Amino acid sequence: MRKKRKKQNKKPKYNTFTKTVLEVFKSNPFKSYNFRQLAAELEITDTQGKQMIKDILTVLETNRDIETVKRGKFKLNPKLIQTDIEKNIVTGTVDMKSTGKAYIITDELSEDIFIASNNTLNSLNGDIVKVRLLPKRKGHKMEGKIIEVVERKRKQFAGVVELSGKYAFLIPDDNNVPVDIYIPENHLKGVKNGEKAVARITDWPRNSRNPFGEIIQVLGKPGEHDVEMQSILADVDYPVKFPKQVEREAGQIKPGITASEIKNRKDFRSVFTCTVDPEDAKDFDDALSLKKLKNGNWEVGVHIADVSFYVEQGSDIDDEALTRGTSVYLVDRVIPMLPETLSNDLCSLKPDTDKLCYSAVFELDEDANVLHEWFGRTVIHSDFRFNYEQVQEIIEGGKHQFRDEIMTLHGLAKKIRKVRFEKGAIAFTSQEVKFRLDENGKPIEAYIKEQKDSNRLIEDFMLLANRKVAEHIGKKKGKEDPKTFVYRIHDVPNPDKLQTFAEFVSKLGYKIQTGSARSISRSLNDLFKQIQGKGEENMIEAIAVRTMAKAEYSTDNIGHYGLAFPYYTHFTSPIRRYPDLMVHRLLDHYLHGGSAANKLEYEEKCKHSSEMERKALEAERASIKYKQAEYLLDKVGQEFNGLISGVSKYGIFVELDGNKCEGMISLRYLDDDFYYLDEDNYKVMGAQFGKEYKLGDPIRIRVKKINLAKKQMDFELVE
Repeated sequence: MRKKRKKQNKKPKYNTFTKTVLEVFKSNPFKSYNFRQLAAELEITDTQGKQMIKDILTVLETNRDIETVKRGKFKLNPKLIQTDIEKNIVTGTVDMKSTGKAYIITDELSEDIFIASNNTLNSLNGDIVKVRLLPKRKGHKMEGKIIEVVERKRKQFAGVVELSGKYAFLIPDDNNVPVDIYIPENHLKGVKNGEKAVARITDWPRNSRNPFGEIIQVLGKPGEHDVEMQSILADVDYPVKFPKQVEREAGQIKPGITASEIKNRKDFRSVFTCTVDPEDAKDFDDALSLKKLKNGNWEVGVHIADVSFYVEQGSDIDDEALTRGTSVYLVDRVIPMLPETLSNDLCSLKPDTDKLCYSAVFELDEDANVLHEWFGRTVIHSDFRFNYEQVQEIIEGGKHQFRDEIMTLHGLAKKIRKVRFEKGAIAFTSQEVKFRLDENGKPIEAYIKEQKDSNRLIEDFMLLANRKVAEHIGKKKGKEDPKTFVYRIHDVPNPDKLQTFAEFVSKLGYKIQTGSARSISRSLNDLFKQIQGKGEENMIEAIAVRTMAKAEYSTDNIGHYGLAFPYYTHFTSPIRRYPDLMVHRLLDHYLHGGSAANKLEYEEKCKHSSEMERKALEAERASIKYKQAEYLLDKVGQEFNGLISGVSKYGIFVELDGNKCEGMISLRYLDDDFYYLDEDNYKVMGAQFGKEYKLGDPIRIRVKKINLAKKQMDFELVE
């Protein structure tokens, strides 16, 4: 008779604060602590923060990470001490710098590990590696040495080819790839000297400084618009074209909606419905409906394109959508997750057409309290396609045939928003850099587009739908455990990063609390109000965003810290995000009494989706940076006003007013004194005359030179 396998205990997933408390025990494995001593160690003084530590101690003891020494005092489990001392090896992701040094980001420790350039082995940015920790030196950060590349994350690299006789080197565009790729003559694929191409690494001998590779695609002449956009996509391994079988499968989907399909759905075609999107949008994946009920309450429907009706799980289209994970939005184009037949036509909620949706419908009272909710398949008929500017005009007093409906939705959205911020949501503002391009794709104008009430109106109802869908599946019902689901999670800030940020803003005359989650969010919102309209506003907000943990997808729900939601998912954009398509399928499966889905399978898909989202953001930022540099290319010698956005030992970074183009004034260009970096006070100072340039200061610059290939903008000071 076959023996049953012992069930393995899966290591619990801790949030950042829990990991930080555990790290105190790991750093001092033979010392015991009570909650007051831990609070003192972590510099936490408020009551809520101390209560959180008490709760964490209970969790760590339950999971046998720590053990009780005497009542209220704990120390690290001796088994963990032995493991750490014996192994001293961790696994993490490489964050490579252009200088060749790197940092390892790992879930196993609360801080990043510094890797000197001579200890990086043959790793590259984004690789998964094993690191041996080096003995900690007093006053230094944790250091390590890479001993193995577990997984090479990037398969291809875009760059300029330099031919040299019978071989060539590809010089990568990515500044965080500090080596050139050696290309033998028989792998050049006809590329000419100075052309842009995409190379794949084929080998990296242990004693070779450079990896060996082959050219897999010749892109063309550097500086040409299409070449540069393709180069950006190649750098993040994102496919530009759909495979033929995917296009063929998409072409076979029949348009039109049958009467039998409508009969199976809730019919909203007679209810006022509209879409609100950017003016240049091609796909419309969400719509709002509004209806006054007989009892005086409002019925608001959040209607989302029913992609799951058209895309069958496991089909070629579905597999390709999963591979892509998300649509990519570059400055001049969208690289869609789904073929255009679906994204721009069949699934797109165009006006004056019957469309299939998956909907979240809410009954709200006059104070926007949710009294009743319903989820299911619907058919809609959008009455009007608004853009954000049109809705903003109505909010600001403009006339329109649907003014009453828009103003009612606006009033309800404001009340929903107010409650969210009262519960601790963080009020980050969003500034988007936009360009006006000529017929050749050259930027002739760069400007900032700010979020207004029209954007917030849509955002608040989308947040409501996302939250309520997550609650419906994720909240425990009686003794039954919640079923496998896809959540959008956001961890609490890393205490070390938060402390660094608190010290940074204190030197600029501001203060934030670093105690409990609620006090942190409250003090951040107070800070954002204080800096509004000031020179340092954009810079402080940008650093605050970098201080926060990154949001990601997971089947393990830890809540969304930034939004102050204990349950949150992404339900509202299945045309452009694969996790939303997974959420639609799981929700429908459970609404029809389905059993719990395979957790491991969905967790893998969540990890992949988070990774593809990160790559898409990299590509979007790179395209903006490139267009900003191109915008300034014919403005060399012209003067602009800006703000000091950063300081380093090499120079002063300046962000220009009105378009957020960022360049650097090299300290070599400042010839009236010897200037040095005062790192502690975030400023550059003159040694002899004491002149200083500090973060947030207004400054006037002249564009000195532009390196388009490297997306670098050099400025000089105008006295």
